[in-house]
Amino acid sequence: MIRSNARARQLVLRLLCMATPMLLLAAACGSDDGDDSTAQAPAATVTSTTAAPQPEPVEESPPTTTEAPASTTTEAAAATTSTAPAAALDEGEHAYQSIVSISPTGTEFLYAIGAGDRVVAVDSYSYYPPETPVTDLSGFNPNIEAIASYEPDLVVMGPDGDVIASLDALGISTLVIDAPATFEDVYAQIDGFGEALGRQEAAAQLIADMQDRIAELIAAAPDATGLSYYHELTDSLYSVTSGTFVGHVYSLFGLTNVADPADEGGSGYPQLSEEYLLDADPDLIFLADTLCCGQNAETVAARPGWPLLSAVRNGHVVELNDDIVSRWGPRLVEFIEAISDALTAIGSPS
Repeated sequence: MIRSNARARQLVLRLLCMATPMLLLAAACGSDDGDDSTAQAPAATVTSTTAAPQPEPVEESPPTTTEAPASTTTEAAAATTSTAPAAALDEGEHAYQSIVSISPTGTEFLYAIGAGDRVVAVDSYSYYPPETPVTDLSGFNPNIEAIASYEPDLVVMGPDGDVIASLDALGISTLVIDAPATFEDVYAQIDGFGEALGRQEAAAQLIADMQDRIAELIAAAPDATGLSYYHELTDSLYSVTSGTFVGHVYSLFGLTNVADPADEGGSGYPQLSEEYLLDADPDLIFLADTLCCGQNAETVAARPGWPLLSAVRNGHVVELNDDIVSRWGPRLVEFIEAISDALTAIGSPS
């Protein structure tokens, strides 16, 4: 994985990782990255200091803050890290049995492949699924001593060399995942989790189910070529471009992103102006700030000048779940379903 401009990539990571209470616009999610590009990214890898076998956005870590996005790059990012990748394990006494996750996306992966019963603690943003053992652990500023107090044999996290080295010194293995660039990167990460935890069949089934459902949703939606959209990260009008993973999702439907021309710095997360949006007049508005910023169709319609927008006039303002949109776990399917449903309601553009 490309490591240049690491600070910028970490900022983007948090943004995509889990936009909950306050999307960190430019300090992207602590350990999740999420840019979109065509480059290939590696699957999840494990580092270990023990003789026993060991075991991805990006994420691995949650985000939050209300800072404005800093410049970022659109490098590919999927799972990466360290030195010794673990060999595939059989579920049982030789597989990791005490896991701490400080990555919201990683946590969702663990439960989705049936390894949730091995999770002893998760960070404060890993509250899905509901049964996760949420603690005050931080994915943004990991506390090694606090993590070690749970006596884990594996820590799931985002790319952070210092933290990885500290855990390694304590004999604790790490499973690191970085933000994906494509869907193939997401599937590769899930597959990596399956191999690391002896849950290969469950991981393969999850991937197949996601692929089938996503294909169905895209096929069911009308051709959106000619329709434009605005994806809102925060009510301060930060958005995403087609060069991000989120933008990649919309491109699957043929939608045109009105934010692309505004990204002069190439960050992938430009801040738009009221005037710019009124001039762009998007056909659809997707709100990914319903949780962090309390936005909805009503609040958008109450903004000065916004009732003039085609999306507002025609009732094409779509309210999304911030967390689902900012993570790239199994619930990615729900994000795609929301887009498909919105396009179906509109129909093909004339």
